[in-house]
Amino acid sequence: MIVRDFDDISKNEQHRVVSDANWTSVRMLLAEDGMNFSFHITILEAGSEHTFHYKNHFESVYCMQGKGSITDLATGETHQIKPGTMYALNEHDKHTLRAEEELWMACCFNPPVTGKEVHREDGSYAAPEELAD
Repeated sequence: MIVRDFDDISKNEQHRVVSDANWTSVRMLLAEDGMNFSFHITILEAGSEHTFHYKNHFESVYCMQGKGSITDLATGETHQIKPGTMYALNEHDKHTLRAEEELWMACCFNPPVTGKEVHREDGSYAAPEELAD
């Protein structure tokens, strides 16, 4: 059984805290935990906009707090994000996420991230086998 506390990880396990332009992700589960998915709590700053394209990962996201929107860049369709909203990038959807208010999101990635990934110029993470090299 794995039991972890968000505040403990945030303060004491910096290898599990990743920050980039206007967001911070606390990785509660990583690939090293052997669960075949990773689980993160990600906080996006109010007024920020992010374009991602997870070509090598599937992601599902649940909004716990805040308000924003997500736009599918293939279709142009925009959906409102508020507490209780879930979206899943089941087709590796390239998207833009906007935080009107600070967003607190619970995210699952498959395959799991290692914690060492950085967003590439195209908004993706490298495939796990690329990181193993």
